[in-house]
Amino acid sequence: MYSVSSFFLLVGLTALDGVSAWGTLGHATVAYIAQNYLNDATETWAKSVLSDTSTSYLANIASWADTYRTTTAGKFSAPYHFIDAEDNPPSSCNVNYARDCTSSGCSISAIANYTQRVGDGRLSAANTAEALKFLVHLLGDITQPLHDEALDTGGNDIKVTFDGYTSDNLHADWDTYIPQKLIGGSTLADAQSWANTLITQIDSGSYKSVASSWIANSNINAAVTSATAWASDANAFVCSVVMPNGVAALQKGDLYPTYYNSVIGTVELQIVKGGYRLADWLNKIHAADIAKRSLEGRDEKLESRMAKAAPLPPANKPGRAQLAREAAGGGCGCDKHKRH
Repeated sequence: MYSVSSFFLLVGLTALDGVSAWGTLGHATVAYIAQNYLNDATETWAKSVLSDTSTSYLANIASWADTYRTTTAGKFSAPYHFIDAEDNPPSSCNVNYARDCTSSGCSISAIANYTQRVGDGRLSAANTAEALKFLVHLLGDITQPLHDEALDTGGNDIKVTFDGYTSDNLHADWDTYIPQKLIGGSTLADAQSWANTLITQIDSGSYKSVASSWIANSNINAAVTSATAWASDANAFVCSVVMPNGVAALQKGDLYPTYYNSVIGTVELQIVKGGYRLADWLNKIHAADIAKRSLEGRDEKLESRMAKAAPLPPANKPGRAQLAREAAGGGCGCDKHKRH
């Protein structure tokens, strides 16, 4: 297993609106949905790891990773929030881990790494908490279609007008302003309310018949494969929903209300997938690693598996999109959201 320090030497709570994928609203909503589907044992474990017994124990740290990547200590983690698919939307959308992830890491390799780390009982409490915080965030990031796309730096360089705001970019609107337009705010209370609505749809509404398919192939022992499938699922929407008629069509007039109405259903679908998958992932980690160790004590097979290194990302050099993100500080440009 590669530690935070050893791996990143190879490559060199709530965040403010404007630096979060999905925005603080979206990430907190993913977390609240996950909280609803954690089993009792996993909930108890997560609360202990995070030293938070409140009713918002995951939501409180859902955007921690965005804040952390803006610090000197956390700068290494900036590439972990996306994978830049070098495809050709809208004619062709696809994610290829071997092609698209780089030596600096990506969302897929980071999910594999922190899945390994969070269940490793040999790590310090602080490192275990860090791993859990990353997983809560990254399983939300990977469902945002533009976090799985290289074109125009994941949409950051696509200048658009949304709801009268003429200085927006497409990425910021998907991250933050489209969800906020639907809900009307970005507080934890807003996120809890939205999550409750989506949970109802999972339990007895439009998502009930499809929810099981979102986790059907989730396997913590094949984390790269699982996370690649999630990224591919989201990336497909870049062609079919995000920009089906190409970039130029997005820059003709205001994206509200016609474009907004065409995409808001996908925004909600991806948020709810993130929460449901996160709960399933953490439940599986707890059952396979934490609960087994607690029941059986020292287990040579378990220790052998945990000692096995999570796979290093492919040795690709950072592409143009990643370099552009890094030069811009990794943000979504949401600070430029203003009416002219």
